[in-house]
Amino acid sequence: MTPLPSLQIGQYMARYPIIQGGMGIRISGAQLAAAVANAGGIGIISAVALGLNSTYFDSTQTNGRKRREQFFEANRLALIDEIRAARTLSPKGILGINAMVVAQDYETLVRTAAEEGVNLIISGAGLPLQLPSYTAAFPEVALVPIVSSTRAARVMCRKWERQYGRLPDAFVVENPNTAGGHLGAKLEELGDRALNAEQVIPALVAYLHEEVGQSIPVIAAGGVWDRADIDRMLALGASGVQIGTRFITTDECDANIRYKEFHLHAQPDDVVIISSPVGMPGRALRNAFVEKAIAGSPDLEKRCLFNCLHACKCRDEQQSFCIVQALDKAARGDIENGLVFSGSNAGRAQRLMPVAELMAELVA
Repeated sequence: MTPLPSLQIGQYMARYPIIQGGMGIRISGAQLAAAVANAGGIGIISAVALGLNSTYFDSTQTNGRKRREQFFEANRLALIDEIRAARTLSPKGILGINAMVVAQDYETLVRTAAEEGVNLIISGAGLPLQLPSYTAAFPEVALVPIVSSTRAARVMCRKWERQYGRLPDAFVVENPNTAGGHLGAKLEELGDRALNAEQVIPALVAYLHEEVGQSIPVIAAGGVWDRADIDRMLALGASGVQIGTRFITTDECDANIRYKEFHLHAQPDDVVIISSPVGMPGRALRNAFVEKAIAGSPDLEKRCLFNCLHACKCRDEQQSFCIVQALDKAARGDIENGLVFSGSNAGRAQRLMPVAELMAELVA
């Protein structure tokens, strides 16, 4: 079998063309990111709401304004801790963060990560049109938007080139039909073959080559599980892949062991689509919480505690549920009353394994 190529994003060269997906809250933290980086991939810390389960946040605070201020400051401080911990574990590895555009503290988290010396910033849940302005003082930081279509990539390229005189260092192309977590498509669009990698990746590669005239790496995300999937994406023209769900069932994944075991024991038909309060569909594993969410149960917590998102049906319409609390509960091990995001490949893992062993299997 032909050895996998290396992957260059900006000035950073990874031994293998594998980026570990940023999964929050505290699913992919310092331990997982560092282990992937040490094994020759690119390790990613999810920057979303890290402060919630940290010593910087006082959960007994009842004053709404003070609680929100404390929450955002805790997020910033916890991100610093996480980045420094990852760098201690992986002094020479390539490390980055995943930050959501829709988060109220998005700019703060991006600036903080750049100041702390991360190598790259992956950004989705909205188009990061202003991202270059936040990292202007750190030109060595590679910037990687997440898109699901060539049209979105075209908007990014034109905006960045016109306003900032630069282009993205790579694009992560998410396939909403297979990816886990929040999906870059409307609910009614899911299942549309036009969103599949077989259509989007060749078209985007052609656009970047023929119209932009730059060799910008395209990273395929969603539904990548094994070496055969990696080879298939590279054959479509991708320069690398992003893998999320498969890294959950590793020893170094930062989630509670019950979270990992829930994934380990899942069946393919446990994967369902829910409507998230951020206004996007999400792919998750069926549990008691998800059953209530799908049914629109009045029992779900609809109180906004943190005002953490620019758009939120929980806060604005008293509908749905608090996404931060739901994800945090699951990550801490309350897998029946929390939200467990997953890609379409859930149920394929046979056992927990070290990241180094998984990476060896992926590149073998």
